[in-house]
Amino acid sequence: MAIWLPDWLQGWLPRRWRRVNTLPDRLWSSTLQAHPFLQALTAPEKDTLRLLAAHFLQEKEFHGAHGLTITDPMVVAIAAQACLPLLHIPGPDPSSNPAKAHRLDALDWYDDFVVIVVQPGTAVAQREVTDASGVVHRYREALAGEAMQGGPVMLSWAEIQRAPAAADEGSNVVIHEFIHKMDMRGTRVGQAADGAPDWSHGCLGSLRGQAARQHWLNTMTTAYEAFREALSMAERFGGERPWLDAYGATHPGEFFAVTCEAYFVNRSRFGQEFPALLQLYDSFFKPGC
Repeated sequence: MAIWLPDWLQGWLPRRWRRVNTLPDRLWSSTLQAHPFLQALTAPEKDTLRLLAAHFLQEKEFHGAHGLTITDPMVVAIAAQACLPLLHIPGPDPSSNPAKAHRLDALDWYDDFVVIVVQPGTAVAQREVTDASGVVHRYREALAGEAMQGGPVMLSWAEIQRAPAAADEGSNVVIHEFIHKMDMRGTRVGQAADGAPDWSHGCLGSLRGQAARQHWLNTMTTAYEAFREALSMAERFGGERPWLDAYGATHPGEFFAVTCEAYFVNRSRFGQEFPALLQLYDSFFKPGC
């Protein structure tokens, strides 16, 4: 039961005791219907997702860039997709007492930031890198989204609106950026996420500790190298291109985010293309299911 305290005090309470606004039935229903991969969830899963999304919205702040007006349908759509990876996973603290764990603890995966910036379309970022010879290269990069370590998440509303249709391609910008947030947890400032979440050892069945992490890395590396090879063969010899976005071949962390997009929005095709990853991700995102 929620404790009736002023709103500014609610944040001090454990989530299970906070008072949250129930998402309106019509708005929640329309959000599910607009996204087939959400509508396909079971009734209990939809109820859990609705609760997670309500708490997510209580904890996060949305800001529209370049005059974009943020509406209730926009934030609910983002919250539902952002919370989808949390539907079955425990919280990220492996030292916590499982007997006292709560479904809402999963939101701790996103506890390093508050602000979500929504751009009307693609954002352009100024980049600067120094090569091995010490030469500084400056360039501009178009972004559909970006997750900053210990900082905000940026999303393109134009890309978010593509989510229902993009599911056929195994693509979802919201899930991509929030998977990055999960992957970044436990990393040091300036350390790149590597596609091996910090708490993966706690969600791999009978495997624990270093054995679990090594299993994760071995499985991911094999799939990553196969994806890069298939992409290279397609580019060099005109063969069939891999199903997923080629951006996944740029770094193991990007491969993790890109494959997770597909895992959540087009599970059947993902299982055909990446059977080993399907089993691995099930053990991480659906432990005990």
